[in-house]
Amino acid sequence: MDVVAVTVEDISMVTKEDIFKGDLYMKIAIPVLDGALANTNISPSFGRAPFFLLFDTETEEKQVITNSTATASQGGAGIIAAQLIVDQGAEALLTPRCGKNAAEVITAAGVKIYKTVSDDIQESIQAFNAGELKELENIHPGFHHHGGA
Repeated sequence: MDVVAVTVEDISMVTKEDIFKGDLYMKIAIPVLDGALANTNISPSFGRAPFFLLFDTETEEKQVITNSTATASQGGAGIIAAQLIVDQGAEALLTPRCGKNAAEVITAAGVKIYKTVSDDIQESIQAFNAGELKELENIHPGFHHHGGA
């Protein structure tokens, strides 16, 4: 699915068919450090992020889910976190980095992975909506059995 940025000026050109095809809006997942969101940043680690923000670009609805494997699991946290966001219906992941095994789960589900522009949530969402984020290319091998990021 291609991401299309829509501004207020060109919203009148959007048809019902565009919206129903799902070409304009997406549910995105972002690993975050604090579930309160007020003063938090994007987590530098996908699999060990304590929370995930799910953001609907159409309604701007925000939902925070807890990543229970962030500290509980010695290994495989990225895979479990990846399945968690796939199960939540995310269509895109915005993250500074992602391990190989997690990336395989995510991309196999058709979810695209984009590299965040900073650790600021709003800045990365705005860049995503404007079509300015690049797909994450540098997938690292992961931190297997090292007890954290």
